[in-house]
Amino acid sequence: MLPLLIGLSVCSVALAQDPAATTQSATTTIQTTTTASTWTTQPPTGALSEEAIKTAIANAGYKEVKDLKFKDGVWRSKARGGNKQWVELAVGPVNGKVYVNDAPSKLNKDEITAKLTAAGYEGVHDVEYEHGLWSADAKTRRGTDVDLLVDPGDGSVVAKSRD
Repeated sequence: MLPLLIGLSVCSVALAQDPAATTQSATTTIQTTTTASTWTTQPPTGALSEEAIKTAIANAGYKEVKDLKFKDGVWRSKARGGNKQWVELAVGPVNGKVYVNDAPSKLNKDEITAKLTAAGYEGVHDVEYEHGLWSADAKTRRGTDVDLLVDPGDGSVVAKSRD
């Protein structure tokens, strides 16, 4: 029994010693980027009421409306038209115009950029067509960064938010 106790004592002493000086530790750095949206959760001043938005959707030919919410600068909803197919819509909060998510755009990226530049926006970039509207990042004449949602038919700004 004594040899076993001596063996265990020697092992525990060996394991308790500091690691050799040649051991190196590796450090890993992880960088995380967080993007914060500044779109408000409430319609802007001068916006149409929720009832007026529902009327605009009905006037565009849609009979049933569900899940109507103000999100990312516009009203968003699902609606069913005369063909009984459900579509996703965006509705301008001030103009009440209905934009169907998968409808084609009349204007292309360069035309949208030109329209925004003509309207006084500077450094227009990240112009993309999605969910029935063009989105773009730009600066106002005063140098404020803004996110824009743009009408695909005439290039007018439907919604604007500080970036």
